[in-house]
Amino acid sequence: MNSTTLNQIVEPSWLERPSPEVAPDLLGCTLVRKFPDGQVLRGLIVETEAYAVGDPAFHAYRRRTQRNAVLFEPAGRSYVYLIYGIYHCFNVVTDADGIPSAVLIRALQLESLPTESSPKPYRTAAGPGKLCLALQINRDLNALLLQPSEPLWLEHRSLDFQQQLDCQATTFVQTTRIGITQGVDLPWRWYIKNCPAVSRT
Repeated sequence: MNSTTLNQIVEPSWLERPSPEVAPDLLGCTLVRKFPDGQVLRGLIVETEAYAVGDPAFHAYRRRTQRNAVLFEPAGRSYVYLIYGIYHCFNVVTDADGIPSAVLIRALQLESLPTESSPKPYRTAAGPGKLCLALQINRDLNALLLQPSEPLWLEHRSLDFQQQLDCQATTFVQTTRIGITQGVDLPWRWYIKNCPAVSRT
């Protein structure tokens, strides 16, 4: 992957690849949330999971439904769903139009904090439900095109992050996914090694 400068927007064409290719490439990228009052909150993506065709843990495994329809649409859109009737999860749709594929953003390291009251602020977005709470992401933000004209978008890795990666000062861990009961052997989870904002297994 080429080095990019800070704030370069991730375009849909960059995401038109199978999710197991995109998921590790999203580590070090930034998820940006613009709130209705104009406030902007950025979070470094530190943990991802891939879901793709033929994956029994994937919401699009059986067929297209009203709930999962966005997963079959062109890359670069959001897929937001509710788990346990309480927590939302945010995903980035990837791959070609008509091929269901997505990357779950599991954890962020926030640039600034929505609240200073947390005793462990680096854990504020350490998990898919936590990050959606911190960024106020819910089903209202489902099926958005992830661009700066919308409430959510993605930015490429900074040059500094890419240089740390190139010289191996920063490294990634690849392992199996967590919190699922099917497809448990697929090594489709990636996270930044030794990052305190990664969710707990």
